[in-house]
Amino acid sequence: MADTNYDLIVLGSGPGGYVAAIRGAQLGLKVAIVERELLGGICLNWGCIPTKALLRSAEIFHYMQHAKDYGLAAEKISADIEAVVKRSRGVAKQLNQGVTHLMKKNKIAVHFGEGKLTAKGKLSVTDKDGKKTELSAKNIILATGARARDLPNLPADGKRVWTYRHAMTPPEMPTKLLVIGSGAIGIEFASFYNDMGAEVTVVEMLDRIVPVEDADVSAFLEKALKKQGMTIHTGAGVEELKATANGVSAKIKGKDGKTQSAEFSHAIVAIGIVPNTENIGLEALGVKTTKGHIDTDAMCRTNVPGLWAIGDVTAPPWLAHKAMHESIIAVEAIAGNHPHTMDVRNIPGCTYCRPQIASVGLTEAKAKELGYEVKAGTFPFIGNGKAIALGESEGFTKTVFDAKTGELLGAHMIGAEVTELIQGYTIGKTAELVEDDFIGTVFPHPTLSETMHEGVLAAFGRPLHI
Repeated sequence: MADTNYDLIVLGSGPGGYVAAIRGAQLGLKVAIVERELLGGICLNWGCIPTKALLRSAEIFHYMQHAKDYGLAAEKISADIEAVVKRSRGVAKQLNQGVTHLMKKNKIAVHFGEGKLTAKGKLSVTDKDGKKTELSAKNIILATGARARDLPNLPADGKRVWTYRHAMTPPEMPTKLLVIGSGAIGIEFASFYNDMGAEVTVVEMLDRIVPVEDADVSAFLEKALKKQGMTIHTGAGVEELKATANGVSAKIKGKDGKTQSAEFSHAIVAIGIVPNTENIGLEALGVKTTKGHIDTDAMCRTNVPGLWAIGDVTAPPWLAHKAMHESIIAVEAIAGNHPHTMDVRNIPGCTYCRPQIASVGLTEAKAKELGYEVKAGTFPFIGNGKAIALGESEGFTKTVFDAKTGELLGAHMIGAEVTELIQGYTIGKTAELVEDDFIGTVFPHPTLSETMHEGVLAAFGRPLHI
């Protein structure tokens, strides 16, 4: 008979969950993980990774169409959406198999089924055949994640109205696409389908797209996307959305208060997430939540002793790398170690549209709002030799410093491969480096990373290449 008593049970096997299980095993804990669908969770199977595979295909398609800009010739260029999706699913499958291997390697017990808390330290797992297995552990980590939020008047049906999950395996290529919401998910799919040849319209309720980013980044991205052919409505809302046999009918209310009707072949709803907290037994234990998300302290403890929570089921930002870092904090604390608490100001955010966006820390406006005396500087990619050589001179690097202490408060980037570059600033913020540390660092030439150096120099009035 299978063992059912553990030191640690993890409910959910997304990036937070499976990393928690691995770290627990490394620290000598007897660990089990419970998953209702696929190991790796949404991120590996339906989110972060397969979407990047889609975006990579769109990026290459874009370059092929502009081969002459590089002195090359490419004829009869076309895109096969079925083949593009097949490649993306293959990437997801490979990673799912990788997580499966890691569970075996680390001797982590895997229980497939719906998990539900029944008492303190007790979890019931119901498999697809209805069979129940009762598990127990000294500590349980909840890592159940979240799902896409539906429009209240028109739930996504997968045919004409899509969530991100439907948009990853489309039944056909949209011709005229409406994207509702311009956060990371909405703008990435808008970018993908625009590059693949769809006519794309984005509607954002707030006064600018990617509203969590620095205002300069938002303005630059909107200009770039419009140049690529997108239609963008900010300060606008979708008053009515109806699915028809041939498409989607929408009424869009603009910032001027006027409502216009428009027809689309499909719509993607990207208006946020809903935490997966239903039917997992929170009520029976009296677990405290805020707007559905589980409340935790700085070590990821809930108000119930021995019960922990990480990732999208907790407070924002809702990012896979935050979940992974929280998993380490929680497990280290469970093992009796003394981990550092999470500082959300040091969590980078990345959006993989074209051009890419990456940021960490405070925006210039937020820093001023908090009372900082600010030194901010911007360096354009057009002043960087590598960017010009790549044919990717669109973008900039912006830094925000505390004028009194030289502390880096925030960094904001838009342009080629900035999602890879931002970690340099993230390390700097985590290590509490000041402007002299960045200025005194040697950046290799020719690289895009030199824009990071120049971005710091610009904040202090001494850029070299503009």
